Amino acid sequence: MESQNLKHRSRDDPRFTTTTSNEKNRANRREKRMAMAKRGLRSLVIAVSFPLSLTLLNIYLFGSGRGYASLAKPFWFPPLWLLHTGCLASSFVMGLSAWFVWVEGGFHVKPTALSLYLGYLGLSMAWHPTVLWMGASWAGLLVSLAMVGTLVGCSRDFRKVNTIAGNSVMPCLAWAAFLATVNLKLVFL
Repeated sequence: MESQNLKHRSRDDPRFTTTTSNEKNRANRREKRMAMAKRGLRSLVIAVSFPLSLTLLNIYLFGSGRGYASLAKPFWFPPLWLLHTGCLASSFVMGLSAWFVWVEGGFHVKPTALSLYLGYLGLSMAWHPTVLWMGASWAGLLVSLAMVGTLVGCSRDFRKVNTIAGNSVMPCLAWAAFLATVNLKLVFL
């Protein structure tokens, strides 16, 4: 008779379905996280490759150094390949910083950050042809000083959204200040 009092476990029993439901929820969460990670990686690649490809194109078109190579330069002036490498590194770091801000939703919160970043990109694209191709030192000095200003603004606005992004602008700021020093010396040669 006791066997009649025992309940038969069925698929409709909530104790049985909760384990499969939990497993389904875990698998669903895992799939969502993987999809978010793929989107994040894709956006990172785009954010870094966009300024890098612009800089590479700029170097290809205007980086021959026709005007720069003909100048008499002091010994501490960087060679042309080092200028190109520094500009590429600066573009990479700024793309990464902008991605940090974008991930946090910072371009919606601080729209001036996007304007400053795009301004920096435009100015850095203008520096190569101005100084290296045309040899216009005065104009290059103005462009590099404007780059320093936009980078100070980027650092300030990026830091309000993400401290890592704001701090990672600092090497780019140092590079732009070095470029301004080179241009200043070129003006007075």
